[in-house]
Amino acid sequence: MKIGPALPPLSTLVSVLCLAAATSLLGGCGSEQAADERNNAVDYSARPLPAKLSAQADEARESIGAAPMFKAKPRIGVMPVQYQSPELAGDRYAKAESSRVHSVAEAPLTTFSIDVDTASYANVRRFVVNGRLPPKGAVRAEEFINYFTYGFSQSAKASAASPFKLSYEVAKSPWNSDRQLLMLALDSSAVELVHKPSNLVFLLDVSGSMNSPDRLPLVRRSLKMLLTQLDDQDRVAIVVYAGAAGVVLEPTRANERATIVGALEQLSAGGSTNGGEGLRQAYRLAQQAFIEGGNNRVILATDGDFNVGVSGTDELRELVQRQAKQGVELTVLGFGRGNYNDQMMEQISNWGNGNAAYIDTLLEARKVLVEQLGATLQTVASDVKIQLEFNPQQVTEYRLIGYQNRMLANEDFNNDKVDAGEIGAGHTVTAIYELTLTGAKQPWLPALHYAKGEAESSQASATEYGLMKLRYKLPGQSQSRLVSFPLRVQTETVGSVDFNFAAAVAAYAERLCCDKYLGDFAYAAIEQLAQQGRGDDIAGYRAEFIRLVQQTALIEGVED
Repeated sequence: MKIGPALPPLSTLVSVLCLAAATSLLGGCGSEQAADERNNAVDYSARPLPAKLSAQADEARESIGAAPMFKAKPRIGVMPVQYQSPELAGDRYAKAESSRVHSVAEAPLTTFSIDVDTASYANVRRFVVNGRLPPKGAVRAEEFINYFTYGFSQSAKASAASPFKLSYEVAKSPWNSDRQLLMLALDSSAVELVHKPSNLVFLLDVSGSMNSPDRLPLVRRSLKMLLTQLDDQDRVAIVVYAGAAGVVLEPTRANERATIVGALEQLSAGGSTNGGEGLRQAYRLAQQAFIEGGNNRVILATDGDFNVGVSGTDELRELVQRQAKQGVELTVLGFGRGNYNDQMMEQISNWGNGNAAYIDTLLEARKVLVEQLGATLQTVASDVKIQLEFNPQQVTEYRLIGYQNRMLANEDFNNDKVDAGEIGAGHTVTAIYELTLTGAKQPWLPALHYAKGEAESSQASATEYGLMKLRYKLPGQSQSRLVSFPLRVQTETVGSVDFNFAAAVAAYAERLCCDKYLGDFAYAAIEQLAQQGRGDDIAGYRAEFIRLVQQTALIEGVED
């Protein structure tokens, strides 16, 4: 008589029990196990590095100072097609956009706000070093280009005295022999860097998501580097935010380093993220210790979004813009991944007349907070706008590489009420246009049936590609100044070392995101061009870029 179903063989029971135990161990059931699982999760939403290349990936990570890559635990079962790993599922990026081609006959003017942020490059580097291709929305070509500094072969003569020098260069496009690249570098290094006393408020995210080595511990070490650059004229305060916000350190002289470091060391991560209230408290402290004529700034260090409290975009913008008008600017430092709101970080730094950087290693912290401290903290010009008028006798078509979210209406150029970007001491802002010159065999756009007549000839127009106009405000001033630079036609067609490297960086960004104009210009060609533009490279940043191009090619499975 059967009382129930027949028992399976003992060996089968053992296998089932082993499988259940393994599944439980791998999935995790407690908070510590869940955290460990998140740290070691595999990103199934991006193309993984092939197993045979893992050794090369580790070597590349070590060569640029990155932490060793976590080894993912094996998983049981098939993941859904739309699965996103916990370490990346919360990251948010704006929609990727490709640049547009314009006809000089129809639109001879192009106007945009400058951008000196570099967060996109460092963030994308983090993806590549970890063996993944970045989301397309993470790539902003102008931030790749502006991560490096250049000096091009031609100097433009300014129409009036200004704190800027402009160098430029025009040479054949490496990926299209029927096009030219126009490169413009606006340099503020001629501005005498006078140390201004700083009133800095560190606004630190200590929410639970910051509890990993590349977040709060890296924040502490980065800010300790910054402290070494300050003196007894400077003041430092610390505000933290998680489920609630609070003051950890009232404004303190920067030479009281033990006190400040002690406050940093006592911080621990936990709770949700009340970023809005944290911002309010940070601004209150900054206004409390405000230094007239000094550098008054909130430095926000976070891995992501404001998910509790005042987080509506309009309310945040009003708060940050009002404080910027009152003289307290905002710098944003991004850390970590999994909750990183890239679009929000870029926006609030723009509203706060500041800049945005992404810190993925101590080397990057040193670059941003030590080597480029003046550029990061001291503004020399605000609301900086650039407008180019192309000469139809020389140029028929153009496109601006990057700056898609910094474009302005042409009428905004002369409107001092329209906000634009800031330039810090020692910053170089670079923009690259791809041009179709008159007589090109294959223009991008079809010829117009009812084309406008030829522009009146003049000696000036025959020898100029166009005219670049610059508007800017000096610190504390509300009325802008205007200076213009004629761009003379060059006879040299071979690009300089800096030209080659800048072209390689632009091509790399476009290849990662929206390579509709690159044709078959692959990573091998980008690497070769970057090698030609490596130059002296004292700091090693160009060599690091070349290794990133090589690593990206490996991830894509491209054989050089």
